[in-house]
Amino acid sequence: MFYLQIVREKIYQRKDVLTKSCDVDLVTEWDQKVEKLLIDGISSKYPDHRFIGEESTSSGQKIELTDAPTWIIDPIDGTMNFVHGLPYTCISVALLINKITEIGIVYNPILEQLFTARKGQGAFLNGAPIHVSNEKELRKALIMVEMGTSRNREKLEVVLQNITILTTYVHGIRSFGAAALNMCMVALGGADASFEFGIHAWDIAAGDLIVREAGGVSIDPAGGPFDVMSRRTLCASSMELARQLSKILVQYYPERD
Repeated sequence: MFYLQIVREKIYQRKDVLTKSCDVDLVTEWDQKVEKLLIDGISSKYPDHRFIGEESTSSGQKIELTDAPTWIIDPIDGTMNFVHGLPYTCISVALLINKITEIGIVYNPILEQLFTARKGQGAFLNGAPIHVSNEKELRKALIMVEMGTSRNREKLEVVLQNITILTTYVHGIRSFGAAALNMCMVALGGADASFEFGIHAWDIAAGDLIVREAGGVSIDPAGGPFDVMSRRTLCASSMELARQLSKILVQYYPERD
């Protein structure tokens, strides 16, 4: 598919880069082209479906999640990585019906990792079933943590506080720069938990389903139910681990999508 070729071919080439909310919140022409290709292709088959896309939203469209079939799309999750040629980047697509995620797809075309899930049918990597690690102890857990693209002082302070706290509790911390792939690492069992504040629906909608279909859990970082529009996420290999994390994390509440 042409939109996959775009990411593969352009990741190691020079790119014209624009900024959105701040100097590290980046967008390229390829983010915009991939999103348009995806929306045009889906619309040709399902003309009555709706869309929530990162780039169309950043251009001024208001986000509204209704009960109608809605595709939530991040054309290039990990744009900073894409700009620098770091091959930890992906395309993330989720289909929600009645505000419930039915399909989740996360694809890293550079490393050829295709994560898929359908509600009630399990999660897969390149067609093979995957499962979370089932880790329940915080001291044995590898945690995915991100700084994110915001440079809001309050948020940065919270992130740094949480990193400091976690270093005394967990086995290790990793930061790869793409929320959807971080969640897929939990689904795969390569990491045991991932949390982030300030992300958006398109960063987490697909990953949420993939984690849950792989046997994991997805909740609000404060311990309540997951809300795809809240811009807050915590997923883990077990509810025991998720609850331990939620009890020690300093919380941050960004404006909702």
